[in-house]
Amino acid sequence: MTKSEFPEAMTAAGAVRGRREGGLAVFRGIPYARPPVGEARFAAPRPADRWDGVREAFAFGPPPPQEPFGPEGAPAGPPPAGDDWLTVNIWTPDADPAARRPVMVWIYGGAYKFGSADDPAYDGSRLARDGDLIVVTLNYRVGVEGFASIEGAPANRALLDQAAALEWVRENITSFGGDPDRVTVFGESAGAGSIAALMAMPRARGLFRRAIAQSVPGTFFSDALAADIAETLAGELGLRPTVADLSGVDPRKLPQAGAALSGRMREYVHRWGPVALTPTPFSPVVDGDVLPTTPWEALASGAARDVELIAGHNRDEYRLFLMLGGMLGRVDEGLASMALGLFGPTPDAEHAYRAAFPDASAEYLFELVQSDWLFRMPSLHLVEAQVAGGGRAHMYDLTWSAPANGGALGACHGLDVPLTFGVYGGLGGMLTGPAPSPETEALSAHFRSAWTAFAATGDPGWAAYDSEQRLVQVLDSEPTVAAYPEEASRRLWERHTFAALPLTTA
Repeated sequence: MTKSEFPEAMTAAGAVRGRREGGLAVFRGIPYARPPVGEARFAAPRPADRWDGVREAFAFGPPPPQEPFGPEGAPAGPPPAGDDWLTVNIWTPDADPAARRPVMVWIYGGAYKFGSADDPAYDGSRLARDGDLIVVTLNYRVGVEGFASIEGAPANRALLDQAAALEWVRENITSFGGDPDRVTVFGESAGAGSIAALMAMPRARGLFRRAIAQSVPGTFFSDALAADIAETLAGELGLRPTVADLSGVDPRKLPQAGAALSGRMREYVHRWGPVALTPTPFSPVVDGDVLPTTPWEALASGAARDVELIAGHNRDEYRLFLMLGGMLGRVDEGLASMALGLFGPTPDAEHAYRAAFPDASAEYLFELVQSDWLFRMPSLHLVEAQVAGGGRAHMYDLTWSAPANGGALGACHGLDVPLTFGVYGGLGGMLTGPAPSPETEALSAHFRSAWTAFAATGDPGWAAYDSEQRLVQVLDSEPTVAAYPEEASRRLWERHTFAALPLTTA
């Protein structure tokens, strides 16, 4: 092999050597912070230690500790060894400091308790190649390590990790051919919720110019709710939620407590409200310091008016969770009434939904109100808050049905991820089929073109959202621009405020 097949770049901590793959220079597993173990456990991230010589950046860093994900709850294989969880990966057309290409930084989702950048679904090569830009992916702490409210530790350690990675990008990306003044963060689900939080965080101000938030969750916890959940979670181990107690537990064993609690959260619905019926006991915490207010309040007050935003959702978000929970075809009127009463925006939500959707089945109402509460309306309201605060925002609605399972999953949660990356494996393959159809590839090309154009210029190819016309990009087999299609839901939720979720003791 010639030397040119192993491109090198200099970072603040030392030189790194990557590999040339498919016309790109690819660097994996570069630490942006010290391993958060030992004395650094549950602490804010600290800058990576320097190294001598040239560090090989050929392999992804190990994923952060997390509970297993999958139908049987079993991991696919043993996780990579090591404590270097906080790493970045880079796909760049050329590690030339003079190139100054746009940069897209991906923040993965996973219910705030799963996820890692080594997931094949997040391979940045097609985006980087097609968009002639740089793609960065990163690991951040999830679950107890990243989000649990622990006495003696800063709140929202996961968000602090993300901000530290963005600081690393600002300081080092020029060496890889990137423009630190044209950084776009993009992410889906918990990744989109993280981006909404970053837009509201004083510590993240100035670290990115643009943001793409795909399916923003509406769950942000109050201090009281987060503390009560953490106390219950630590109690699974007979411990208190303190640094002193939890730092003695192996980081790879701590997720088991989170998994045990996830399995019986519904027992706490009288204290935690609708959160107890979600798949996760973790969310960003409105702690008044790291995250001073909810994203909706912050954006409406102009906190991110200098950040250009795309936000949107998928039409049938919650249907994926119906399938994963084995509930497709099994929802009766009693379950529908319960969901409408618990998740709806007003005391008379059940009557209002049934009046707005008179022909809807019990299962559709059960699905719809949870799609609205968890993803659709938070995403719409984030756009509206950004516009109200004097910022610019673009909105989309993915209405194209996933072709797998005969289209039964519709435009469900997560479908946008394989379309964004043009990578069809794992969960994406379950939705699109492992061999993409020409229609799948055409819509994915549209996604990639819009996202990369936005990262480069701020213009994704359709008009910005305003409160009068409410124009959005409707992403279907034939993408169009139209007035926001989910008008009935919008009107049901237009007076709702997405506040920090409270602890209730009634």
